[in-house]
Amino acid sequence: MRDPKDILLVTGMSGAGKSTVLRTLEDLGWEVVDNFPLLLLDRLLGAPLPEGAHQSTQPLALGIGARTRDFDPERVVQRIKQLQEVHGHDIGTLFLDCAGGELERRYSETRRRHPLALDRPAADGIARERELLAPLRKWANRLIDTTTLTANELAQQVRTTFSGEGLGEPTLSVTSFGFARGLPRNADLVFDMRFLRNPHWVPHLRPGTGLDDDVAAYVADDPAYEAAVTQIESLLLLLLPRYRAEGKSYVTVAFGCTGGRHRSVHVTERVGARLRAEGFSPTVTHRDLDAAPQDSLEGAPDETQNNGARVA
Repeated sequence: MRDPKDILLVTGMSGAGKSTVLRTLEDLGWEVVDNFPLLLLDRLLGAPLPEGAHQSTQPLALGIGARTRDFDPERVVQRIKQLQEVHGHDIGTLFLDCAGGELERRYSETRRRHPLALDRPAADGIARERELLAPLRKWANRLIDTTTLTANELAQQVRTTFSGEGLGEPTLSVTSFGFARGLPRNADLVFDMRFLRNPHWVPHLRPGTGLDDDVAAYVADDPAYEAAVTQIESLLLLLLPRYRAEGKSYVTVAFGCTGGRHRSVHVTERVGARLRAEGFSPTVTHRDLDAAPQDSLEGAPDETQNNGARVA
């Protein structure tokens, strides 16, 4: 048996949203097993972690209900008590309830049969299940009534309640690229840095990249630079928590310039550093950093540039 861990039993009325809850918990980083007999829980907890698991303390969600083999609510409650007392596991129980009329409507719309009334009206199965689950409903320390909730609202409530520290954070990537070589296919937000003056047309800066101090200083000296980049950073700090709240798993922010070697590289590095300072963990990459510089890709020189000096 592994060290004590957090376990959440997800149960409740069939059609009340158990699948939505389990999918949301999985998106948040929980290990999820549905319709798993509690008699086998010791074997599950003693098994090696799945490939790719990040930590041994990963919380576990178990979906149980009328479809679970050997399902007996009274025995489930006794098993929970035993696991808590003997092994020290922190086991919570989430019960999903829903009004009978709404459950009938959902079964009618989906044309699914209630698991306890395969050859009878859904109302009969709902009544039987409500009676069967009464011990679990009484025992549960969390209850969500989904009668008036959409699937999205239910998922939002689960994310708010069960995300926990380090769970549910989207994988954040910040990348630079060159428009001359096409947009990144997976970019969620794209910012065009071609309004900044171009180091490519300064002979001694051309061989360098946005990672070099002299190139970075040249880009940052553009009069529009500070105000524009600061506003972009403020926008990202506003949006990223909202993406997290909506359960988005991956967020890619892309900064582009013409060739993808100078302006976009420097801005990507700056924004990545700002996001880290604000508590995010972005992966910073530069798609076209190693591409060869080419005048034909960069267009005509900016009229404000003349060997690195501004024209009066």
